[in-house]
Amino acid sequence: MLLQGSCHCGAVRFTVKSVYPYPFSRCYCSICRKTAGAGGYAINLSGDQTTLQVEGEENITIYHARIQNPEDEKPRISKGERHFCRHCGSFLWVYDSDYPELVHPFASAIDSELPKTPEQVHLMLDFAANWIEIPQNPSDRHYPRYPDESIAEWHSRLGLTDSE
Repeated sequence: MLLQGSCHCGAVRFTVKSVYPYPFSRCYCSICRKTAGAGGYAINLSGDQTTLQVEGEENITIYHARIQNPEDEKPRISKGERHFCRHCGSFLWVYDSDYPELVHPFASAIDSELPKTPEQVHLMLDFAANWIEIPQNPSDRHYPRYPDESIAEWHSRLGLTDSE
């Protein structure tokens, strides 16, 4: 599926192909919540990094988040590059060199019609703010940190892979 996305002010537009186009997870970590998640979480998709086409790249700024887990003595800087519009602040996608073939657009930046998911994965619940009501739908899965399956495995298990 070809995903089309943009920032709020229109200075950045992008397209990326995805065989995993279903909004798979809600991340409740403080990074997602504070940078891109007005509902207390952010939803990322997965795309093929080699197909990413960007208009207005000069309007993009990159943020490397500070990661501070309770069990770590010191914070560390994430390798993940969070791309956002320097004019309106819209978060667009995350790229991490540990997974060079992937790019993870924020569902909130996608203008294409996205398919509705049969279940939600709620992750990083150890870091959810106390004011957030986390849905407890019977089909949903909940994880204190990371899920036990990747976005590709999740799509495959549910028969949702788009091979276009």
